[in-house]
Amino acid sequence: MIKLIIGIGNPDEEYQNTRHNVGFMMVDYLAKKLEANDLEFNKNFNSIVGKGKIDKTTVILVKPQTYVNKSGKAVSKLIKNLKLKIENLIVVHDDLDIPFGNTKISFDKNSGGHKGIESIMRALKTKKFYRLRIGLAKPALAKARQQSDKKRDEFVVKMVLSKFSPSEREELKKIFKEGYEKLLQLK
Repeated sequence: MIKLIIGIGNPDEEYQNTRHNVGFMMVDYLAKKLEANDLEFNKNFNSIVGKGKIDKTTVILVKPQTYVNKSGKAVSKLIKNLKLKIENLIVVHDDLDIPFGNTKISFDKNSGGHKGIESIMRALKTKKFYRLRIGLAKPALAKARQQSDKKRDEFVVKMVLSKFSPSEREELKKIFKEGYEKLLQLK
């Protein structure tokens, strides 16, 4: 069996280590953990791709270079060309409905407004795939959600494109470890 683990994020240098790129960061963590040191750009998939193993399961690690909001293009190409079952897809992404420091596995759930997940659902014509959701919510977000749509949206964009603080980066180590343990349960 082959599992496809896709971390979504934005490829440009300015987005590195931002909250919206936590999916990319998790894939990098997995690549080290699984000794999948062969991550390289594959132009057919417009993605950085590598291979590893969890127990006896082959895992394909992917960081689409299509930008978060157009992740579906790369994901559908990978599923189709590699002839993989959609139920073996796991998408790793940021989630503003989960408090920072927490992770959650979901299956067959709505996008929750996440544009990258919406793109994947549209491209695959289904929501029947797994997601490892990495929480980003902070108390300031609750306040922003009580403001006008415009102010709320501006706050959200600024927040997800901001970089993690040094203490948050330290906490990410624990978050990624927890995420990895949850991925192990998806057999």
